[in-house]
Amino acid sequence: MDKARILIAEDEKTQRDLLEGFLKKEGFSVEATSNGMQAIEKIKSDFFDIAFLDYKMPELDGLQTLREIRKRFPDLPVVMMTAYGTVETAVSSMKEGAIDYLTKPIDLDELLLIIQKILERSHLIRENRDLRARLQERYTFKNIIYVSPKMEEVMGMVARVAPSQATVLIRGESGTGKELIANAIHYASTRSGKPFVKVSCAAIPETLLESELFGHEKGAFTGAIQKRIGRFEEADGGTLFLDEIGDLPASTQVKLLRILQEKEFQRLGSNLTLRTDVRVIAATHRNLEEAMAKGLFREDLYYRLNVISISLPPLRERKEDIPLLIDHFLKKYSDINQKNIHDLSKEARSLLLRYSFPGNVRELENIMERAVVLCREKVITTQDLPFHLQEGRSEKEGEILPKKKTLPDSIEEIERDLIIKALHQHQGVQTRAAESLGISERVLRYKIKKYGIRQ
Repeated sequence: MDKARILIAEDEKTQRDLLEGFLKKEGFSVEATSNGMQAIEKIKSDFFDIAFLDYKMPELDGLQTLREIRKRFPDLPVVMMTAYGTVETAVSSMKEGAIDYLTKPIDLDELLLIIQKILERSHLIRENRDLRARLQERYTFKNIIYVSPKMEEVMGMVARVAPSQATVLIRGESGTGKELIANAIHYASTRSGKPFVKVSCAAIPETLLESELFGHEKGAFTGAIQKRIGRFEEADGGTLFLDEIGDLPASTQVKLLRILQEKEFQRLGSNLTLRTDVRVIAATHRNLEEAMAKGLFREDLYYRLNVISISLPPLRERKEDIPLLIDHFLKKYSDINQKNIHDLSKEARSLLLRYSFPGNVRELENIMERAVVLCREKVITTQDLPFHLQEGRSEKEGEILPKKKTLPDSIEEIERDLIIKALHQHQGVQTRAAESLGISERVLRYKIKKYGIRQ
């Protein structure tokens, strides 16, 4: 790893030489100057991880130097050094943007601790910046796979909505990619540099959901042993994604309505009113209009959430996208599993194209991941696909395609189908499958061989 680069601006030569020598012995790369003007010139021409400035210097003192650095190099961490260790000095330094301060005579152990803390913080900031850049790349529109007119219409809406501050309601069946669309909206918005916080309203028990969203004070309820900030505070300035909003209990709906209207809330167990600036994106697979008619969902909350509505089509209504998605997941999971699989057989691809995908894109992704993992060759065949696909189902789930058969043929097909279902139900364990079918394991093995069933 490269040495950390440290700049010291100190007009007292003895102190300057002491710090420079000590830090070099500790393995740092050090530049030392005697005044603020020289420090600024060095920062202009070179990169530094940290700058240490003496509070009292001729020509340009520490505070003036700090102000100039903040104007031109706002990301450079600056530590102020002073023999005048008063509260006023520290406050002035921190107000101008110093990250910390040291009082003279300088404790060298404290100096090292401060450097370590700053370097760790800078490392985290860089990691977060890199992660945000990767997330933005991952969730840009070009990474949402589609060619169908229906998805073209959806993405056109996403592009228009993203830069706004409007609340968005994303609707669609499970597995259609509602969270992916929410990600794309956030990372294409003016809030992309701020937090993107996700909450699944269906995954959190009703008794804990209010605390999760709004936070609580110590002692607010049994088990609240310390204060906890909620997701609305955590997402301040950014976006809060409320998944499965249709499962929100009635008591929480009231509080959510207030925060959407007033931008205000209270933690559980507190009378203090807090403000937050959060954009809400909600998603649901439920029919909210039906829920309203049954009194399960508040009408006023519905209209607050439904400012912009985006409906995602199920995969069966955007079949043009299936070949692209197949190839995308094939490459993705081949790379992840370090396998050299470059295609599907015509029969395997045909099975996938005929299937109705009740689980939508998520189901297709799971099928492709499984196929890649199980595949022993360079091409995925029908034997690498799940049993229910191999059996030639129609687009109506579970309906077997009609064929003209003799009675013995039909009996054999039913028998083969029952065996496949039993093996699938018991994860391929033949002893358990045979027991559920009421036959011996030896007979089961004979039938598997007879019907050419591959596991």
